[in-house]
Amino acid sequence: MKHVMLGLVVLIATFSLQAQVKTPQPSPTSKIEQTVGLTQIAVEYSRPSLRGRHLYGYLLPYGELWRTGANANTKVTFSDDVVIGGKPLKAGTYALYTKPDKIAWDIIFYKASDNWGLPKTWDASQVALETKSEVYPNPVSLETFTISFADLTNDSAVMRLSWGLRFASFKIEVPTDDIVMKDIERAMSGTTANDYYAAAVYYFESGKDIDQAKTWIDTCISMTENPAFYQLRKQSLIYAKAGDKEGAIAAAKKSLEAAKIAGNTDYIKMNTASLEEWGAL
Repeated sequence: MKHVMLGLVVLIATFSLQAQVKTPQPSPTSKIEQTVGLTQIAVEYSRPSLRGRHLYGYLLPYGELWRTGANANTKVTFSDDVVIGGKPLKAGTYALYTKPDKIAWDIIFYKASDNWGLPKTWDASQVALETKSEVYPNPVSLETFTISFADLTNDSAVMRLSWGLRFASFKIEVPTDDIVMKDIERAMSGTTANDYYAAAVYYFESGKDIDQAKTWIDTCISMTENPAFYQLRKQSLIYAKAGDKEGAIAAAKKSLEAAKIAGNTDYIKMNTASLEEWGAL
């Protein structure tokens, strides 16, 4: 009986040990998040590696649908409506499928994102957007499949699908200007000096109506008891862009003095350079 009990203890201990053993996943999961303008984009995917296998035309047969990763669906989530390949795509979560080819890939955003890999039955009504992506050479071979973002601006980003010696990429356009303009309209109904400042800076940096930007920055300054050197600096730049050199010089001098009091060497240098450029020093 003792021998039987001892054998059971050893057997249970063996199973317990096996249950505790963890090994690396061949295609580890990854999640990347990228802010583009004011839009959040998140990607969840599993990352297969080459491990000496031949890739294009073999591991990834040309013209065949691919889950764009390994294991479960590759999921892409957009916090706002976006535009891809000139086509609108609603905010939400999508499965990302692709069809690799030598010159261009088919890029497919699929509404049903809870499949394990490819859907058992393809449903064309679930295709939210389909577009083409050009293929480019990688400078070096990339061992592990990688999704990344490049060429970030306030209004767009490029998503790259890289593996081996090639990568496919496509542009994602986001509605930053629409979001900001709506925020400005809402803010103007109960405006503060900071609201006027933010609106003026956005108009200035986005190349919008510079006269409107000038009006807003003036309002900001007039509402502020002791304008900061950076506010006065922006006022001088807006005035300069609007063609009001005299006003730009006056604002730059005020910004310079305020920067000296604050001990901000960067703004001292910038204002001095502008005043020299405008012939005021």
